[in-house]
Amino acid sequence: MPNPLSKALTPSRLKDLLFIFSLLFLLYLLFRQIPPQLPLPSSDVSLGPTERRHLVIAVASSSRSWPLRKPYVRQWYSPKSTRAFVFLDKLAESDLGDGLDSSLPPVIVSEDTSRFPYSFRGGLRSAIRVARVVKEVVDRGEPDVRWFVFGDDDTVFFVDNLVKTLSKYDHDRWFYVGSNSESYQQNVKYSFDMAFGGGGFAISHSLAKALAKVFDSCLVRYAHLYGSDARIFSCVAELGVGITHEPGFHQVDLRGNLLGMLSAHPLSPLLSLHHLDAVDSIFPKMNRTQAFEHLFEAVNVDPTRILQQTVCYDSSHSLTVSVAWGYAIQVIEGNKLLPDLFSLQKTFTPWRRSGSVEASQYMFTTRDYPRDACKRPAVYFMESVTSVNDGIQSNYARFKERNCPKANAIENLQNIRVYSKKLELDIEQMKAIRRQCCDILPAFNNSMIINIRQCGVDELIYMHS
Repeated sequence: MPNPLSKALTPSRLKDLLFIFSLLFLLYLLFRQIPPQLPLPSSDVSLGPTERRHLVIAVASSSRSWPLRKPYVRQWYSPKSTRAFVFLDKLAESDLGDGLDSSLPPVIVSEDTSRFPYSFRGGLRSAIRVARVVKEVVDRGEPDVRWFVFGDDDTVFFVDNLVKTLSKYDHDRWFYVGSNSESYQQNVKYSFDMAFGGGGFAISHSLAKALAKVFDSCLVRYAHLYGSDARIFSCVAELGVGITHEPGFHQVDLRGNLLGMLSAHPLSPLLSLHHLDAVDSIFPKMNRTQAFEHLFEAVNVDPTRILQQTVCYDSSHSLTVSVAWGYAIQVIEGNKLLPDLFSLQKTFTPWRRSGSVEASQYMFTTRDYPRDACKRPAVYFMESVTSVNDGIQSNYARFKERNCPKANAIENLQNIRVYSKKLELDIEQMKAIRRQCCDILPAFNNSMIINIRQCGVDELIYMHS
């Protein structure tokens, strides 16, 4: 019997099959999806946890403002552990001598930017020079950098908190980390998607290197913009990257008394404060420089806990006590529910002095601050902080604006002592921070003692009956 396949596999038929198979194979090679090659980690970035030495902070200043702003930079800069550079239009007279101040970062004169167009009417073309700091600091080729941080000469950074916060993110990926303005009007005017420069922002080393390569060509397209941060944001956006919001960066587009803002800080580490010349001294009876030196006495002892709000209750005297650690304590008569204390008391005024509704709108919930000083909470400002054998003791003294009658429980209360452990959070805890609890020692007269501690697994923060 003849084989049925013998007819099918003739030399001509076999040739046709080989041709079809070859064609299909070529089409497969042509159209197959080739997986993208992941970039290898930079060889100049070491392994291990992120530390202060892995950050480079670039400060934008000018020969005119730098002599006045040096005290702010001294608060956060440490020549032994902080890498930072100050960029000026030209050397200030105070920097012309041979004996440069080692308590301040090295000064760099910015490159010429006259070739770039600037068309914003009434603006300052120095915005181009300040924006270009992003490229100039990267082009320095500093070794072992994981993050570049940018701010103004009146930006106070909290460097240890920056390190801890940025450790949450992979520095080998493209990150643009910052925050908006506190003013609704300012965000409408400039952008809700932009990291405001005065509040400071961080760019991962991998994104910064890519940005530096294209920055000059990008600048030409944004001659019509007002500020430096808008130019940086626009060029980052052209690279396809959006902002990663971190509420610890504070532009402080506010004026006046910051008690209401600082007493209800978000549940995240304090990273920066800006516009310090536009607000009142944060501690009474001190000038602005003295006040920040005083604040850093607490920052240097427990940076992560600074300004963290802890609320505890004294049901026997019907008191609510709100602790902004390292800054101020407010003692309130009656039972105030915890969420009501997250809103900011309007002790401040809008950034823009305007009667418009927009000018008085903020990017957070607010509550009224009584005009009558006698109707306000009793306020106790931080006086001192010290490390003790098993933790930290901070002391707060009463601030009296005028003699106001109070409930018997607080009439004679002059001092408050707070005991706490140093707040140490690992990366996983940083990703989901939990507010801590506190207890008030039951008996007090002129001095109250508070103990801050971790909350129990299912503990609720409220006034127990």
